[in-house]
Amino acid sequence: MQATVRSYDETARSGSVFTDDGTVVPFAPGSLAGSGLRLLRPGQRVRLRLGEDGTVTALTLATFPLPPDPGPQPPAPRSR
Repeated sequence: MQATVRSYDETARSGSVFTDDGTVVPFAPGSLAGSGLRLLRPGQRVRLRLGEDGTVTALTLATFPLPPDPGPQPPAPRSR
């Protein structure tokens, strides 16, 4: 999916994007992991991957490929 950067906080490495239907979707610092990006500008086109819960799991420039999807994470071990 592609979107347009709405806002970006360089210190927090988080922000939000407008999807092509106008929905505002926030993204957390982990979304940029593996992208190599250090800075985003408002208005910049990006490619993103959404998780099952609708959160951004990966984000990079529209002209770059998304990093590999790690797939579902196993549940944390339970204490006995």
